[in-house]
Amino acid sequence: MFMSQKIASMPLPAERALRKLGRDLALARRKRGIATNDMAARLFVSRDTLWRLERGDPTVALGTLVTAAFILNLHERLANLAAPASDDLGLSLDERRLPQRIRRHKS
Repeated sequence: MFMSQKIASMPLPAERALRKLGRDLALARRKRGIATNDMAARLFVSRDTLWRLERGDPTVALGTLVTAAFILNLHERLANLAAPASDDLGLSLDERRLPQRIRRHKS
């Protein structure tokens, strides 16, 4: 399957988020003064794969993304991406499921 076919199957907001993530990773790498050759070597990937990661290509392995986050010292943020405490929708749904009243049982 070609990249354009993979992207076509992704929701547009997800595609945009992935592209932004790639741009942000590239910026973080440049701010740290890490050359593309060095970053690719540290990731054990080719420069082409690094460029695809930094463009937000959805076909790049998740392990490569996580390793890049680790190299850039961003792995904690990635680890908390879906943390229950920051899941606004999940918290809202939990709140709606709470009972309206709690009745005491007679002893």
